[in-house]
Amino acid sequence: MGKFFWVFFLSFIHFSHLGLSLSSPSSTSDLFESWCKKYNKTYPSEEEKQYRLTVFEDNLAFVNNHNSLGNSTYALDLNAYADLTHHEFKASKLGLPLSANDLIRLKRVSPGQQPDPFGDVGVPSSVDWRKEGAVTKVKDQGTCGAIEGINKIVTGSLVSLSEQELIDCDRSFNEGCDGGLMDYAYEFVVQNHGIDTEDDYPYLGRQKTCNRNKLKRRVVTIDGYVDVPSNEEALLKAVAAQPVSVGICGSDRAFQLYSKGIFTGPCSTKLDHAVLIVGYGSENGVDYWIVKNSWGTGWGMNGYVHIMRNRGNSEGVCGINKLASYPTKSSPNPPPLPPPGPTKCSMFSYCAAGETCCCARSFLGYCLSWRCCELNSAVCCKDHQHCCPQDYPICDTNRNLCLKVGILVLFCLFDFHEAIPFRGTGNTTAAKAMSSRQSSLRSVAAEIPV
Repeated sequence: MGKFFWVFFLSFIHFSHLGLSLSSPSSTSDLFESWCKKYNKTYPSEEEKQYRLTVFEDNLAFVNNHNSLGNSTYALDLNAYADLTHHEFKASKLGLPLSANDLIRLKRVSPGQQPDPFGDVGVPSSVDWRKEGAVTKVKDQGTCGAIEGINKIVTGSLVSLSEQELIDCDRSFNEGCDGGLMDYAYEFVVQNHGIDTEDDYPYLGRQKTCNRNKLKRRVVTIDGYVDVPSNEEALLKAVAAQPVSVGICGSDRAFQLYSKGIFTGPCSTKLDHAVLIVGYGSENGVDYWIVKNSWGTGWGMNGYVHIMRNRGNSEGVCGINKLASYPTKSSPNPPPLPPPGPTKCSMFSYCAAGETCCCARSFLGYCLSWRCCELNSAVCCKDHQHCCPQDYPICDTNRNLCLKVGILVLFCLFDFHEAIPFRGTGNTTAAKAMSSRQSSLRSVAAEIPV
């Protein structure tokens, strides 16, 4: 009990050094203000701020109650999500669809087809793929970690890959921003013959129309993937060889406010969240998995959690043994593609690569001046000022919307920007200026039948 007494005691000191009494309403308000500064939290109105303070107080009571138990192997804290109700947290942060618990796995490769890298020798007593440089930094999103890991192991290069490409383009298997399954993400990468980098196709936090040009930039490839049998011995061997994607139940309130230590639950084994196991170890006789989460560094141990293993439950703590899989790779990545050239509008002007030339002014059917739409293969609106994605081709300039037959689109109209005068080859300054231009996308909350 001694170690955990000190965990609680230090947590108390963390609050008390600010001169705060945890039972006083005024001191709780001061604590909330300090927390807001730490996590750069602002609210649109005073009413909203007061509501968040009420939620914060409830979470503070929950944290204090858990940490006062003294016999827990983990501690809670007022992390970056302490102003969210449990219901709000689950709705915003959990990504596996309900079908994850009834998944019929695709089984592209069976475990029996993969050689056992350890044979009868046995796996190491501890593994941490972070120390091998096979794990990218913690993000506030992420489904590509296992691919990044095996790519580093095989090629020696650690590349952060594009989750946005999966959100925008993987609609045959997964559900965009509504979540997805790891096997289906692997299947998408296999069928697309690779995936782009995060630098080239960055994460936006919302679903957009798939960028077909970026879809062709296949920087990292995989050969297939393996579904790990639902037992800890098989999972241990898999993690000893490379990082492994798993599903867990991440909806327990204690998991929302987890700070450090070995998480033991209580939690359901109904899967609702995808994470990455990047190693394993033991502490004071308790075995654990090293798990990389996708909720940013303001959660857990800089974005990581230790989850107990070898508990004697075949499904594992929070169901961690139930839905494990990893990609396979033996072939090298394709050579890099040359950067795409500009889109030529006429003999005298052009737009950046991946943009669409739209006529801004014409006379007798001849375009006198051109403007650029930031979308690839876009539809140019007749008002000569806006454009729409090709899969939502109807311009409603009165309502400033792009429409699809029978559906109101997720996007507002896109504005043009000026085409660059054509000055022949070597005009790299203008091309760089266009490529760095900020997107003018304004998103609308949802599709509405019309």
